[in-house]
Amino acid sequence: MNTTSIRFATVNDLPLIQGFIRALARYEKLEHQVSDDAAALRESLFGERPAAEVILAFDEDTAVGFAVFFHNFSTFLGRRGLYLEDLFVAPKARGKGHGKALLRHLAGVALQRGCGRFEWSVLDWNEPAIRFYRSQGADVMSDWRICRVTGDALVRMAAG
Repeated sequence: MNTTSIRFATVNDLPLIQGFIRALARYEKLEHQVSDDAAALRESLFGERPAAEVILAFDEDTAVGFAVFFHNFSTFLGRRGLYLEDLFVAPKARGKGHGKALLRHLAGVALQRGCGRFEWSVLDWNEPAIRFYRSQGADVMSDWRICRVTGDALVRMAAG
C-alpha cells in the first residue's frame, strides 16, 4: 500500500530542499556543481517572482523525496508546459511508489493548469531512471539534445 503524501514546499522547507539537492547531486556525481547560496535558492523558489516550484513526498511523517518544476512554453502547441527539473527519492525509500506518486501529482498539476505537455531530461547513463520513466509511459526522445551555455561562455555569448 502506498503511504505517500505530497504537498507543496514552503520557505520553511529550505533546509530539507537543500538536503535533497545535495543528495541528488551526489547520486549524479555532480556535487561540485551545487551552490550553497541559500539566499539565492530562497529568492528563486519563494521570492517575489518564483522561478520554480517544489513538491515534497512524505512516507507518513518522513520526507522521502522531492520534485522541482517550472513552466516552459511550446510554440507548436501554443500552450505552456510543465518541465520537471529534478526528481529525487531517497535511496532507502525507493521501490515503494514515491517516485510514481510525485510524477502522477505533477501530471495532475499539468492538466489542472492547462499544460500541453509534461517533460524532463534524464542522464543517458541512468538506466534505472530511464526504465522507471518508460514504465510510467514516458517517451525517451533520442533525437533531441540539450544545449547549455554557462559561466564565461555565457558572458562571451552575450557580448557577441
